[in-house]
Amino acid sequence: MVQASTVKFLKDLSKHNNKPWFDENRSKYDSAKADFEAFIQGIIDKHGKKDETIAELVAKKTTFRINRDIRFSKDKTPYKTNMGASLAKGGKKSVFAGYYVHFEPGGKSFVGGGLWMPMPEETKKVRQEIDYCLDEFKGIVESKKFRSVFGELYAGEDATLKKIPQGFEADNPAAHYLKMKSWLAMKTITDAEFTTPAVTKQVLTALETIQPLIEFLNRALG
Repeated sequence: MVQASTVKFLKDLSKHNNKPWFDENRSKYDSAKADFEAFIQGIIDKHGKKDETIAELVAKKTTFRINRDIRFSKDKTPYKTNMGASLAKGGKKSVFAGYYVHFEPGGKSFVGGGLWMPMPEETKKVRQEIDYCLDEFKGIVESKKFRSVFGELYAGEDATLKKIPQGFEADNPAAHYLKMKSWLAMKTITDAEFTTPAVTKQVLTALETIQPLIEFLNRALG
């Protein structure tokens, strides 16, 4: 679980998102970062027994920097008010699908995974695999267990084409999934849940549930 002090640090940071305050509270940040990394390492150690592709990952190399890239953003606040970790074969910068754990106070925390906006070559491979193996794919993402944890795959306007991509017929039975530009699933975790021991089981259940999707996508990527 995540300690209450980590929650408090991120809440305070959201109110005082500036360098002077951050510098004054650097030790609190270091403690919060270590706390989140310890939680993530526990997840890696446990789920790595079921998914060997992440077994050798080290938590501190899966988490993201607290500093925001503000070069092209109208929002010039310098720091993120969340902590996240990407658990994927080959590390957080790999092209492979993986798991993601996001902690952000205010009801914005979630666990999930998949493949976010892959490059055209990888996108083509995934679509072909879905087209060839539609029954298998639907068996994963439309299963009772998957939907009980995640609902449906994310299908926001930013991740879905309006028309079926070139090379596929409009009446293709896989059209709904072929129009996707990302293949993701997410489950919200409340602030209260994240600070109780039960959150470890909750996160592990989510990772176990989404593992078949991760494996399907990574098989397509080869």
